[in-house]
Amino acid sequence: MGKLSLFMGLALFLSAAGFANGIGANWGTQSTHNLDPHIVVRMLRDNGIQKVKLFDADYDTLAALGRSGIEVMVGIPNDMLATLATSLKAAENWVSKNVSTHISNRNVNIRYVAVGNEPFLQTYNGSFLQTTFPALQNVQAALVRAGLNNQVRITCPQNADVYASSSDMPSGGDFRADIRQYMIQIVKFLNDNAAPFTVNIYPFISLYTDANFPVEYAFFDGNSSPITDGSATYSNMFDANYDTLVWTLQKNGFGNMPIIVGEIGWPTDGDRNANLVYAQRFNQGFMSHISGGKGTPMRPGPIDAYLFSLIDEDAKSVQPGNFERHWGIFMYDGRPKYSLNLGTTNSGIIAAKGVQYLDQKWCVMKSSAKLDDAQIAPSVSYACARADCTALGYGTSCSELDAKGNISYAFNSYYQINNQLDSACGFNGLATVVRSDPSSGTCKFNIMTRPYYGGASDWRLGYLQGPFGLALALILFMLTIQ
Repeated sequence: MGKLSLFMGLALFLSAAGFANGIGANWGTQSTHNLDPHIVVRMLRDNGIQKVKLFDADYDTLAALGRSGIEVMVGIPNDMLATLATSLKAAENWVSKNVSTHISNRNVNIRYVAVGNEPFLQTYNGSFLQTTFPALQNVQAALVRAGLNNQVRITCPQNADVYASSSDMPSGGDFRADIRQYMIQIVKFLNDNAAPFTVNIYPFISLYTDANFPVEYAFFDGNSSPITDGSATYSNMFDANYDTLVWTLQKNGFGNMPIIVGEIGWPTDGDRNANLVYAQRFNQGFMSHISGGKGTPMRPGPIDAYLFSLIDEDAKSVQPGNFERHWGIFMYDGRPKYSLNLGTTNSGIIAAKGVQYLDQKWCVMKSSAKLDDAQIAPSVSYACARADCTALGYGTSCSELDAKGNISYAFNSYYQINNQLDSACGFNGLATVVRSDPSSGTCKFNIMTRPYYGGASDWRLGYLQGPFGLALALILFMLTIQ
């Protein structure tokens, strides 16, 4: 056995034995300009983040995680559930391509496959009720056939809305009546295969959707009025929500089932309660809360959790709210947003290294342009529909801008997302390019990072066409196998 194989084997043993309890992070890639995955992996390692949860099985992302020792939960998007539910062969092909190959060829430490993501979310109106369990069965069968079922576990991340309490106390917890039969079916299958229950818990969403939600109860400072449930006392929503799930599992015969907190975090923009102060307070409070390993009243011991999220994603849907694009503890370019001690380094979180940016220039509204110009409104609408204007609005980081500032922000967002193309700063003659940073106060006019086009797996956009295609292919291939 080589040194690398010995190291990986030891890492797997320690993790299986329960010694690898470091904090994890969700790594989403719904961005117009994703960072080079190798830069992100280095950032993960610099920050001592030992586990990462992915929402898909992007080849370049998984390849970059090879030989890193970082524990990986690879995701299967909801739109693939129907295919995997109806075809064992499709599941076998998926496992072979996205799990087996990366483990055997690149020593990627894949430990979990997340089949779907919050498929029973109430807003999906039952779209995935019939396909989630069959997909789980087929993926598990595919892992067995690949000989990986003892190394890689399945799970099915659920939103905390799959359970509720009849008494507003954790002890009253049970699965939602309308999906109870589906949840029992899934939980039993997971339990039979020694797989964990993964849940996403968001105190911020409770505060966002309920104007009467007690703000202090969302945090971990002990400033809220405690809630007593039998012999248990709760001073924060996370513990109460987590224990509602513990009670739910216990009532249904799965009291010892392991639980993973798949997502937990706080956004920094896009809503009056989504700001740097609250985000730092929540995430640091959560890290301090779980650092001692005491757990919750109903489930003492270390909590297995993944922060949501690692990096902001400017192309995410804003249907849930404008805050959706601002969950990262890092900005779009890998710069820390605020001081945060993960307990893994001697300092706060460390910025990404080696990030390259576009030129130092911005697109703004011409000083000679008039606010009553008939082209202003359609131009701003066009820009915001194709870029990211979620930092504009009441209580956001750019809420103090005047009318021209708002227009300039929209123009610049579109200009940067389109890689500073001259044609992206026209807007019917209303805009111009400047070299002086128009940022104001808390409102930052970003300069986008240089686009990442992928590695040898990225045979798109005609890069390999033309007389130099073969040479380029050979160069990319040699770089990939280094």
